[in-house]
Amino acid sequence: MHLRRFDEINEFYNSVEPFLMTREAEHNLMIGLYSALRQGNVYRLPPYLAVVEDAGEVVAAAVRTPPYNLILSEMADARPIPAIADDVYSVYGDELVGVMGPKVWSKTCAECWSSLTGRPHRLKMAQRIYRLERVRPVSGVSGELRRATQADRELLLQWELAFAWEAVGESDPEQAERRVELALTSEPALRGRCLWWDGGQAVSMVGYTGPTPNGIRVGPVYTPPERRGRGYGSACTAAVSQWLLDQGRRFVFLYTDLSNPTSNHIYQDIGYEPVSDVDVYEFGQKA
Repeated sequence: MHLRRFDEINEFYNSVEPFLMTREAEHNLMIGLYSALRQGNVYRLPPYLAVVEDAGEVVAAAVRTPPYNLILSEMADARPIPAIADDVYSVYGDELVGVMGPKVWSKTCAECWSSLTGRPHRLKMAQRIYRLERVRPVSGVSGELRRATQADRELLLQWELAFAWEAVGESDPEQAERRVELALTSEPALRGRCLWWDGGQAVSMVGYTGPTPNGIRVGPVYTPPERRGRGYGSACTAAVSQWLLDQGRRFVFLYTDLSNPTSNHIYQDIGYEPVSDVDVYEFGQKA
């Protein structure tokens, strides 16, 4: 097996696209990151882009947008993981914060990283990828969908930060501002934020980003605690998903936190079907 690391995003994607597209839903995050990076790196540092080849065929891929987690592709077995871990270590030393990928391979990589660096690992979040092809409309919820505009900037930023704190226990104001700015200025078919309005005020937010050749990813989905239990999040997600399908997308993708059974049930009611499980591991400090 041979690992190839790339400095140029298009060269990387040309090499890896046929492999990623064999499982478009499972690789939607990695493909979507390419779409974002191609439009200009919104992250602080250059990305890490690598493939592992066996007899000239791509068998695994790994991407990182520092300072965030390493992202792993699907793979047939664990053989590419030591090569990926060694190469990531050669680039970043032991400062990697975590790894995200298919359930089995993310755990294997976390164990490999702990052996390599002496840093402990723990499961931070168990997620599930969903795919939707047809929306089951939500009825009985008052209000309507509106696309967010510059007038909503401060509200979007506030909810973006609140979502991050609730979802992962941390937030990055600089990155939140960048995401909001991109959502408000990008081509509407590729990225945006939508709001559900009821009684003259915004009550829920749904974003979308990360286009793939046939799909696009929904997220974040956020409803303030005092507005929950009224169906706003469901109605907003269903309406945004339908709009994306109407724009010509065959699929809409979604990541959920498996520790939240309510949201997983809600999304399945809308029409999202489970595809695969993804685990996020974080690394602690050496003892």
